[in-house]
Amino acid sequence: MSFSGITLDIAYQHVRPQVATAKQISRFEKRNRLIIWLEAFFVRNQRHLIWVHGFMFCIFLILLFVPVFLSEPAENDTPLTHFTVLANYLIWGLWFPLVFLSVIFTGRSWCGLLCPMGAASEWSNKRGLQRKIPAWIRWEGTPVISFLVITILGQTVGVRDHPEAIAEVFGFTLLLAIIIGFLYGRNKRAWCRHMCPIGLLLGVYSRLGAIQITPKKKKRGGDAYTENGICPTMIDISCKRESRHCIECFRCVKPESRGGLELQVRIPGAEIINIRQHNPNLSEVWFLFLGSGISLGGFLWLVLPQYPLLRQQVGEWFIHHGLYWIAEPGPWWLMSVHPERREVFFWLDFFMIIGSMSACTLVLTSLLYLTTRSSAWLAGLCGGDRTLQQRFVELGYQYAPVAMVSLVLGLGGELFEPVRHLGLDNHDIAYSKAAFFLPSIVWGLYLGERILFNQGVAATYRWIPLLPGVMGSLIIALAWWPALF
Repeated sequence: MSFSGITLDIAYQHVRPQVATAKQISRFEKRNRLIIWLEAFFVRNQRHLIWVHGFMFCIFLILLFVPVFLSEPAENDTPLTHFTVLANYLIWGLWFPLVFLSVIFTGRSWCGLLCPMGAASEWSNKRGLQRKIPAWIRWEGTPVISFLVITILGQTVGVRDHPEAIAEVFGFTLLLAIIIGFLYGRNKRAWCRHMCPIGLLLGVYSRLGAIQITPKKKKRGGDAYTENGICPTMIDISCKRESRHCIECFRCVKPESRGGLELQVRIPGAEIINIRQHNPNLSEVWFLFLGSGISLGGFLWLVLPQYPLLRQQVGEWFIHHGLYWIAEPGPWWLMSVHPERREVFFWLDFFMIIGSMSACTLVLTSLLYLTTRSSAWLAGLCGGDRTLQQRFVELGYQYAPVAMVSLVLGLGGELFEPVRHLGLDNHDIAYSKAAFFLPSIVWGLYLGERILFNQGVAATYRWIPLLPGVMGSLIIALAWWPALF
């Protein structure tokens, strides 16, 4: 096997020390030879990533802004006949779903190796003011708010349907990433760690990933935050335990050193199974619940028949009370105003969309909280260790698979459109989606069972606290059913 003229054996020898102890040799030989080769490849070519980032940045700008200046695509246009349709498919049919799915296999490699926003933010940081990162940015709720705001704005401006909305939402996000990078941090990615709308989402799901970059010699104390050191996302690499903040830039990987970090393969979901050893975080669990709710709300208002009826009733109430401004269109940057495409949102639509998404978020988050709390309480009655709060945090992660897959299928609905050319109808596509959905529920059930095992719940009674967890996964699945199928 060879790549760029370098054989696997040469790559393997490259990362082994010149003088190694028997223990070190044993450690290297236990690792997969392909993983060692990949590790050496990325370390060796790290300096060339700037060209990859530059290329991705140019492609990103083309996909965002070129469609704004093109003519309207016809109804029968396809990705092969009109660039606007192609750009929309690349963003929503390939980029979004595949980025989320990639975390299962490669963690947050997108963030460190390919993402043009993170690279642009770091580039501006090297030429910026490099001020100390303020507390309001470092607050754990900042990425949660960032995600909620961008998700709601995307719905009100129609980011999935209009090229102007895509340019606005993603262009604004890119500009904000550059500004944050210019102002704060010293050779760091404050944007990627603290403010990226999808960074924390990818971070949560990266705990399901099959690879990790981990210290060769682990120190006690668990994950720690530091603005010193080489890690661009402020991880104290000597104490690294979790995957969520690691963007896999390979700067901390030193194959020839006895210390440093190394690339390792693990069973998908292993970090969640042993979550108590990987810095379980309450804010992360709340984000998992809230993110699932707001994403679901962004789809349900489009498909539920009750929504237009409620909209009509609310609109009539405002008109009856002389509040006619509710039926006027708002600014283009805040809501969809495209008369040429027969879509104009009024202030009524703006507030109804926000209200519907907020209500869905509140309901789903409350239900997931109750099911998880019940699991944690029952686990304690059945012999589970630790406090109720600690068991709650650990068991909250069992919903990660079904939440991730539902989000992928929702945002990446166009991923299945090409199969129509194979003669498949809507029912066949629905079955294809179910083929992704059902295993995620089973996977979540397995994770919940393993977490309960680690909490010390005996096998005889483990099904009791497991039932609320199964109910929570089914709630997510049933809630997404009308949006997906």
